[in-house]
Amino acid sequence: MSIETKTHEGVAGDLRWTMGSFASATTGGDINTGLHHCLFIALTPISAVSPTEQCAVNETLPCDGSAVTIVTTSDVDGYWIAFGY
Repeated sequence: MSIETKTHEGVAGDLRWTMGSFASATTGGDINTGLHHCLFIALTPISAVSPTEQCAVNETLPCDGSAVTIVTTSDVDGYWIAFGY
């Protein structure tokens, strides 16, 4: 992954959440969520991508929040939100 940016963070009940964006010049990489343990992460490609371009989490959750591996088709940009501790 070429660029991954955390833009917001907060608390929801007893969980923390973080969110940001990613830009992939390849076919994926790692997202550092800023969480110790990631329980849930959602990826949303930006609206400019074609329906054939996809992104997915390539981890068994829960996982280490400092390196959540995602896979994408080439050059997919998007947003992510993660919940955990």
